[in-house]
Amino acid sequence: MLNNTITLLAAVEREPFADAIVDSDKNINYKELLKISSIIGNNLISKGLREGDRLITVLQNNWQATVVYWACQLYGIIITPINWRSTSSELDYFIKDSDAKAIIFQDVFRTLVLQAKLPKDLLTIEVDVSNRQKSSFDSLLEETDLKEQFVKSNDTISIMLYTSGTTGVGKGVPRSHLAEKSSALAHVSQNKYEYKERTLGVMPLYHTMGIRLLLSMCIVNGCFICQSNFDSDKALDLIEKEKVTSLYLVPTLYHDLITNIKFSKKIVKKVRKLGFAGAPMSNHLIRKLNNYFNPDIFVNHYGSSEIYTFTYCENAAEKPGSAGKPGINQMIRIIDINSLDISQTLPAGIEGKIIASMESSESFKNYWNRPDADKESIVDGWYITGDLGYFDEEGDLFVTGRLDDMIISGGENILPVEVENILSTYPDVIEAVVCGIPDERLGEIVAAFIKSSKKIDIDKLDAFFLKSTISSFKRPRKYFLVDEIPKSPVGKILRRKLREQFS
Repeated sequence: MLNNTITLLAAVEREPFADAIVDSDKNINYKELLKISSIIGNNLISKGLREGDRLITVLQNNWQATVVYWACQLYGIIITPINWRSTSSELDYFIKDSDAKAIIFQDVFRTLVLQAKLPKDLLTIEVDVSNRQKSSFDSLLEETDLKEQFVKSNDTISIMLYTSGTTGVGKGVPRSHLAEKSSALAHVSQNKYEYKERTLGVMPLYHTMGIRLLLSMCIVNGCFICQSNFDSDKALDLIEKEKVTSLYLVPTLYHDLITNIKFSKKIVKKVRKLGFAGAPMSNHLIRKLNNYFNPDIFVNHYGSSEIYTFTYCENAAEKPGSAGKPGINQMIRIIDINSLDISQTLPAGIEGKIIASMESSESFKNYWNRPDADKESIVDGWYITGDLGYFDEEGDLFVTGRLDDMIISGGENILPVEVENILSTYPDVIEAVVCGIPDERLGEIVAAFIKSSKKIDIDKLDAFFLKSTISSFKRPRKYFLVDEIPKSPVGKILRRKLREQFS
């Protein structure tokens, strides 16, 4: 049965005392993980939550986040993890859109939560990670008479992730136990994880990459070593101390690891498997990583929150830039950019729209209460990825760009329209356009191009942006004052020309 409850129960059967979670000095084995998660789930039910209810979490990667995740899997509560760098207005939206019944948040995000307009009937639970004082989360750890009415259906919703859309409004992506388990099995296979693998759990648990690692480790009785917030010094310490055997990171974090003065081949000698996703990796960085780690496998994974795997390449160094071939559960097609005719696929070498089959067991079914988004993204059982690319003569996919000009900076998705809407409200700004330009560390950074009626003080404009309701990681890192914004004859902004001119 492809259900996450069975995944955890089976892991306990095989290796009850194997390390499951490590967080600083706290080690949780699989038997303890099941017990703690069961207690939390039971207490959430006693507080009024039911199967199918949405539970918002605003947590960094710590042991509390992992046991809340597993509690939700066991009892059918839909965990809805939110980017902890969100603003209070964004949190308002997520709570309202998901119709959440409860929120569990970390003490360091108390201000964020207090500034949000929480519904009066929303159950709020605070986690004091420092354990300096008793928090409401402690009540979830109190043992009661356990009612092990675990969810074991493949179709039960496991999780709802929020992903950006072309309008700048987040879209909920509900994913079933079947989709999540299938994705994790594919991840294990495609990355060739072994029994008792040990991985650095730093990719956020509000992101599909973080969730995939957590679930994959359970499948192989591996260990998820928590790092709450990425710091290359701390990461290198954990890799060495905890004998990490595999890494799955966005390119930015790899860049920070190998450029850290502490980095050495000795520290990472146990790491035999590398994987990356979330953003393209430069050929220069691929070569460096291949040299420094000399990995047994070096996977470039291309996918999304909606469908975990589109394609993967298990040796990124052999064919830099290639996203590889379709995943073990997937079929991919390239169709004409200006068409939605799924039957008219393009030959090798011709760039077009990348579409993925929703018959994959890794696929979502539809967006949360967004029939407009479904209509835009789902056509005859195929998912329109929004990306452009082509197959070469060997059948390997190359991703060349994005239809909607999404900026991916450090693995985070940033929509130009969100940033432009803020900048355009600044006095004397006639027009504001943003796009991503290459950056060695982040992959891309947000660059803003400003046409104004008179000279603008960039520092004041930047300060104005930081006071807005938009998350700070979306702020422009570079500003350019321009006389004109390049446009096509029909008035379409030519971001490509801006990138070419100012990169």
